[in-house]
This record gives sequence, C-alpha cells and structure tokens, in this order.
Amino acid sequence: MGDKRNITAGHLLAFMTIIIWGTTFISTKILLVDFTPMEILFFRFLLGYLVLFLIYSRKIRTHFFQEELLFMGAGLCGVTLYFLLENTALIYTLASNVGVIVTIAPFFTALFAHFFLEGEKLNVRFMIGFVIALAGIIAIGFNGSVLLQLNPVGDILAFLAPIVWAIYSVLMRKISGLGYHTVGSTRKVFFYGLIFMVPALFLFDFRLGLDRFYDLTNVGNLLFLGLGASALCFVTWNLAVGILGAVKTSIYIYVVPVITVAASALILHETLTWATYVGTFLTLVGSYISERSRKQ
Repeated sequence: MGDKRNITAGHLLAFMTIIIWGTTFISTKILLVDFTPMEILFFRFLLGYLVLFLIYSRKIRTHFFQEELLFMGAGLCGVTLYFLLENTALIYTLASNVGVIVTIAPFFTALFAHFFLEGEKLNVRFMIGFVIALAGIIAIGFNGSVLLQLNPVGDILAFLAPIVWAIYSVLMRKISGLGYHTVGSTRKVFFYGLIFMVPALFLFDFRLGLDRFYDLTNVGNLLFLGLGASALCFVTWNLAVGILGAVKTSIYIYVVPVITVAASALILHETLTWATYVGTFLTLVGSYISERSRKQ
C-alpha cells in the first residue's frame, strides 16, 4: 500500500510540474519584450537558487568526486545547456518548431536509460505510444498549417535541447539514488548551472537593467519562472524521477504542448483549430500507451 501511495504521489508531482512548465511559454513570451533569452535564463535560476538556499541552506557534501561530477553534469545539461539551446533556438526559428522538437525528449531519455540505468528498458509498446504522441505534437505545433517552415540553425539547436535534457534526467535518476536531500541536491544542481552560465553572459547581450524591474508585470513573470517553474518544479520533477524513474517521468513531457495550447487560448486568446483538438487527443493517447508500457 505504501509503494502504491508513493507511485501515485510521483505521478501527481510530475503532472503538477508539467502544468506549470506548460504555461512558462506565456511568461517567457511576455518577458522577451524587455529581456533577452539569456537574461531571462540567468535571472530565473538565480532567483530559484536563492529561494532553495533559504529553504535548505545545509551544504551537500559528496563522498566521492564521481558523485560531484554527477551534480556538475546535471547543472550543465539540465540548467545551462537545455535552456540556452531552447531560448537561442527561438531567435532563429518558429516557436511552434521549437515546441514540437523539444517534446521528443522522452524518446532520448528512454534510449539513454536503456543503456545506462537498471530496470528501465525499451519495449515495443513504449515506441508505439511515442510515435502516436509525436504525431499529436506535430499537429499541435503546426496548428493546421500546410506550410512547413524550416530554419536549419534554430531547428538544430532545438533538436539538441531534448538530448541534453535526457542526459539530465538520467543523471538525476542516479543522483536520487545517492540518498541526498532533494531540495539540497536541486540547489546544488542550480549552483553548477549558474557557474556554467557565467561564460555565456559575456557572449550574449546581458545587462542588469534594474529599471526593467519597476514594471510589476516583469516582476510577476520572473517570480513565476524563478519560484514556480525553477525552484518548485525542479524539486517536484526530481522527486518524481526518484519515485517513478527517468523514463516514466519523462513521458509527462508529451503533455506540455497540450497545456501550452490551452493556456494560450485562455490567457492570450489564441485561436484553436481542428488540428489542435486532433493533436491533443493523439498526444494524450500516445502518452497513456507509453506510460502503461512501463507497467508490463
């Protein structure tokens, strides 16, 4: 009974995380008026780190250098590289392209987990679910448009993003098995993410621009991204990975475009087309099939 409750809690944590992550597109879109992608990335994770430090200030002392490398790799992949690739891709290609491409992360997660994690092997049912969900994601991304607009640089950057996220998921699965405090572990990952982010600050057009923080809309959206999408969601996601495993948790990423479309319609009043409804249905069916495959 206890194990069943833990599994249910893991699913609830993953679903709650995805609901918040699915709406971050709207906050980021609003902030891009006054901030560059690099500035949004740095400010949100700096805020997230400070909040996690206030919640759990004890230092995580690893026992071996190999363990420290796991945290460094997770910070580099899950914080710096993933969001840098995704945000930069938005400069060169359509948001719909990025939204479609990055949601193939579960496939790469399953692939890496198959080779590097125990008890998380690929099976045919997972692959069938993946293909169905991907078809739905493509329908949502192009929203019924028959014109496929390819932007090689941006699309390649977007394609690299789910690969590094998959590596992050596998690393966090390994970290969760070390027995360290989840909030402390997440804070440590954020720390390394910020450290690896520093060189990028000099390559991109970064400035403090404190005058922009006088705007309550900017402050509210940065607080949402920093407190909710970063501090809270990375903790809940890492908890879910520890309970459910890297592959099963990553399946929830399929639902991100569904949440994004729903939020865009409600908040930005964007029009929904027949392709949106069909894509939503296929995405949910595919994710259900993939999730059920892990119970076989």
